[in-house]
Amino acid sequence: MPDAIQVKVTQVASAAGRKPGQKETLLGLGLKGIGRSRVLADTPSTRGMIRKVAHLVRVEKLA
Repeated sequence: MPDAIQVKVTQVASAAGRKPGQKETLLGLGLKGIGRSRVLADTPSTRGMIRKVAHLVRVEKLA
């Protein structure tokens, strides 16, 4: 996917004590702790997961 738009997602807050499903969503994004980052394809499914945990992550758009 070299031509696909990508986003860098960084976890900035803990999943401890959050609503059910949010910890699993972070794991689904590949984030296992504060400060961890992943570069993911900007797809509708990825955007939906990011929206669910938007208060726990920081998102940067990559060229």
